[in-house]
Amino acid sequence: MAAGDRTDPYRSYNFLVEIDGITRAGFRDCSGLDSSSPAIEYREGNDRQLSTRKIPGLVSFPNISLSRGITDDPELWEWRLQAAQGTVSRRNGSIVLLDDAGEEKLRWNFREGWPTQWSGPTFDATGSDVAIEVLEIAHEGLTRG
Repeated sequence: MAAGDRTDPYRSYNFLVEIDGITRAGFRDCSGLDSSSPAIEYREGNDRQLSTRKIPGLVSFPNISLSRGITDDPELWEWRLQAAQGTVSRRNGSIVLLDDAGEEKLRWNFREGWPTQWSGPTFDATGSDVAIEVLEIAHEGLTRG
C-alpha cells in the first residue's frame, strides 16, 4: 500500500444471516462471533522451574445471539419449538458482512447450530419501540471466510 492510501474499516450495520432452510431471516443485531481457548496451568513434580507451564485448552464458542423485529413469520419460532420438544434440527449458517454497495466482504460460518433460547418482546403501552425477539443459537464451530 502506497503512502497516503487508506483502507476504511467496514461498518457493522450491513449484514445478512443465512441459515439452512430458513428463508426469511433479517436481523437488527448479531453478537457472539467469538472463540476462546483457556490457558491450562501445568507443572510436573520434577520441574526445576518454580513456575507453571501454560498449555492450550479446548476451544469453545459462545452462542450466537440474533435479534430482530417480531413479525408473523413463524419459521424461527417453529425451529425453536422443535428443539424444545426434543427434536433438535441442527443447521449450518453464516453471518455475512456487506460493504456499503451491498457486496459480500467477510463471512463467519457456524456449523451444527440449533436454537437453544428464544426470547419474546417486552411490551410497553406508553412506548413506540419495535417489538423485538431474540434467538440464541448454540453451535459447534465458527470459521471466517
